[in-house]
Amino acid sequence: MRHLRSNDGFVKPLLIIALLVIAGYVGVAFGIPQYRYAAFKSEVKEIARLELNNVAKTRAQIYAAAQEYKIPIEENDIVLTQKKNTTRVQASWSSTVDIFGVYQKTLNFTVDVEE
Repeated sequence: MRHLRSNDGFVKPLLIIALLVIAGYVGVAFGIPQYRYAAFKSEVKEIARLELNNVAKTRAQIYAAAQEYKIPIEENDIVLTQKKNTTRVQASWSSTVDIFGVYQKTLNFTVDVEE
């Protein structure tokens, strides 16, 4: 309360709080797609490691994981290549981050896992 009545005013603390809130919002807006990418990539590694023989089942599991993490890909966008002892999974997508309708940034993600 002392600052509200002082000669320094209260505009500066309000401005700092507003900037911190905006910075937090921007951090979360860019952090969510990055988190989804990292979590999906980890899930794809696990699925590729466990499933060696059934391409259709592996693709369906990876697509289900993509839907769980709200990743905008179709089942046909998932490329599976199986060799004797390894499975290679490739997928890519783009996600657009919109900051208050003023700034838009398209983030491109690619998962290329061989297990």
